[in-house]
Amino acid sequence: MVATVERRYAPAFHPVHALLVGGALSLILGTLLSDIAYARTYEIQWINFAAWLNAGGLVLAAIALVCSLFGLAPSRRTRGTVLHCVLWLVAWILAFLNALVHARDAWASMPMGLVLSVLVFATALVATFFAAWPLRTGGVR
Repeated sequence: MVATVERRYAPAFHPVHALLVGGALSLILGTLLSDIAYARTYEIQWINFAAWLNAGGLVLAAIALVCSLFGLAPSRRTRGTVLHCVLWLVAWILAFLNALVHARDAWASMPMGLVLSVLVFATALVATFFAAWPLRTGGVR
């Protein structure tokens, strides 16, 4: 009898999780773009947009983080699930710090708000990549 390695493919995301991650990533990107617009124009309304987009991204990212915890179950775990969960948690913490920076005066929120927005978007993008890694680690049969 020859032992074979079973490779099972599963959907990368649950549809609800994909919707939440995509929505949060879009709002985080909007925060970054609003910060860039403020850095170029010094129009205070862009900081207001960034603060509201970041708040919405925090809400969706928190719900997506809870959904990513369900992916840690042994029957659903993939190679990137743990990394996705940890990176999504790091992105949420950075986004929370970004919300605190954006709560300050518009002049006081730069350049730290822009730096945090870049870090949040990069971390969330890498976390999304690890969630989309569909190959499960199969055992020997």
